[in-house]
Amino acid sequence: MRAVQCQQWGGPELLQVVDLALPEPGPGQVRIKVAAASVNFPDLLIIQNKYQMQPPLPFTPGAEVAGEITAVGEGVEGLKLGMQVAALCMVGGFAEECLAAAAACMPLPPGVPATLAAAFVLAYGTSWHALRDRAELKAGETVLILGAAGGVGLAAVEIAKAIGATVIAAASSDEKLAVCREHGADHMINYSDGDLRAKIKAVTAGKGPDVVVDPVGGSFAEPVFRSIAWRGRYLVIGFAGGSVPSLPLNLPLLKGASLVGVFWGEFAKREPKQNAAGMVELMDWVASGKLRPLISRQYSLNEVPQALTDMGERRVVGKIVVVP
Repeated sequence: MRAVQCQQWGGPELLQVVDLALPEPGPGQVRIKVAAASVNFPDLLIIQNKYQMQPPLPFTPGAEVAGEITAVGEGVEGLKLGMQVAALCMVGGFAEECLAAAAACMPLPPGVPATLAAAFVLAYGTSWHALRDRAELKAGETVLILGAAGGVGLAAVEIAKAIGATVIAAASSDEKLAVCREHGADHMINYSDGDLRAKIKAVTAGKGPDVVVDPVGGSFAEPVFRSIAWRGRYLVIGFAGGSVPSLPLNLPLLKGASLVGVFWGEFAKREPKQNAAGMVELMDWVASGKLRPLISRQYSLNEVPQALTDMGERRVVGKIVVVP
């Protein structure tokens, strides 16, 4: 089979497309013929040896896929040959076939396209865990979402609206904000120009957002936290802006506010029943039309370096996928 392989730490340009033997599933695993694999920011970090978990070299990146089960390992129950699933594999996804733990597979309802399913699990799972589980977001509250046109950001826009919140989308261009508006955002903030704190104050009538969704980090974190409402919850999801911010700890004290870590992959592993309940609710929202995942571009295996470069340079709107 053909697969993208990381043979040395570094940028996307160092990745190679190679021929590998088909992997055989071990106990509790299945093999999946990959119809589509989602591209996520951690895929860029992991090839640079910058992610929370690092596989040994060489390895194939790609954390989430959708496709058909082609082999079943010992002890697997409820999954069969030929079944269509979405799966969180963590690595191995940018290939014609990959392995995944059976517990990390979700059978797909009839009619759900593989491209949509592949782009759904991580971004929507992360945003559900952030808003529903960690922030305990309630209808009528106000949510500010940074990087709102990205995969996690746009998922957060839709999930917050499904819960009944007022959504403020913040992004770096008017074009990206137009996409956020199409997916339900109530207010838009372009943070590429002007005073971000002043814009937040104006939109919220001085109250500030009850919840902040931050997959960006960098220089936005402190001014946004200074703008948060009393008893606000600031959700730390990632650092796509390139740097990990430092916050003065008197700020949570003054606002009675909380800094809340969001690590969906670890949550899914440690609390599988709660995660499964989230996936059921998400699928119900998809079926009812409340969630409309945006797939903005597809890439081939040979184009994976370009896909990761586009991700790193923040040229991606919604989600992008690799179709082997």
